[in-house]
Amino acid sequence: MLEAGPEPVGSWPYYYDSLALFSPARFSALPGRPFPGDGDRYPTRDEVVAYLRAYAADLDADIRCDQRVDRVDRAEDGRLVARTATGLEVEGGMVIAATGGFRRAHRPALQGLQRFAGTVLHSSQYRAPDAFAGRRVVVVGAGNSAVQIAADLASVARVTLATRAPLRWQPQRPLGRDLHWWLIRSGLDSAPIGRWLDRGTSIVDDGRYRAAVRSGNPDRRPMFTRLDGDDVRWSDGTRERVDAVILATGYRPGLDYLRAIGALDDDERPLHRRGISTTVRGLGYVGLPHQRSIASATLRGAGPDAEHVIAGLLSGTKPARRRQRTSSSARVPARRVALRAACRP
Repeated sequence: MLEAGPEPVGSWPYYYDSLALFSPARFSALPGRPFPGDGDRYPTRDEVVAYLRAYAADLDADIRCDQRVDRVDRAEDGRLVARTATGLEVEGGMVIAATGGFRRAHRPALQGLQRFAGTVLHSSQYRAPDAFAGRRVVVVGAGNSAVQIAADLASVARVTLATRAPLRWQPQRPLGRDLHWWLIRSGLDSAPIGRWLDRGTSIVDDGRYRAAVRSGNPDRRPMFTRLDGDDVRWSDGTRERVDAVILATGYRPGLDYLRAIGALDDDERPLHRRGISTTVRGLGYVGLPHQRSIASATLRGAGPDAEHVIAGLLSGTKPARRRQRTSSSARVPARRVALRAACRP
């Protein structure tokens, strides 16, 4: 397992301090290790980090940290070779890209953003509200992170959520059961209608965030038309001075290291069917949004997707002979792959 960071917990330690999962602990565990404590609670960022550390410590795997993969090539004998920034080469009959869909922070091309005189942060750079005390802040986005960050900031600053469409709310516990329980029991998780229902952006809420927005703390406004110096121009024509803009505008997959083997289309999106590459023999994915279900890009989806991808690759891949170079076994247990996928947000 090649991990770009200093330990096998991915980027979880660097997310904002108040982050909490919107899936309960019982549905956020990886294969073979229940999430500790009350299964109905919603784990915090630090609880997820501790869980991943413990999971990795008990895993029978060769975990190489500080090894960012720069490129995957095809060897002469047909096997795949992962090359890291440090010069390490690992060869195997299979490669599973578990970097997911959250590797690159997405910064939309908002008019005037490049010349904005105030502070501009992506949500991946936000940690706590203290530095924004008494300031005027606009949070751009309409998803869970945008609302959580806006509510966090509203305790010390004057905050507006700027969105292109009205906020869409989903109750966290309809009829007393967590939303994820209903998705699993109903079969909507993996059914095509589930992916249709999951289109667009929505906020899973226990009522607190919706009440906060209704009270105007933070308030929600239609998306501004442009930024001008340190002013924001709202859609109603008014202008207002703003100190900071936080972009809770999501992420994109960062799979450029697979470009050389023909795994991506012209827009750098992976060519695959349910996590199995359709263009590169022996290549699989775990953690891509909607890879197999609406849970694929979450902790809850990592285990089932890993099992599916490994089974598919083993049934369709016949690795060539080994070469005298650092090698990885083709039979990678799903637990190892699930851990790598879980190191994403």
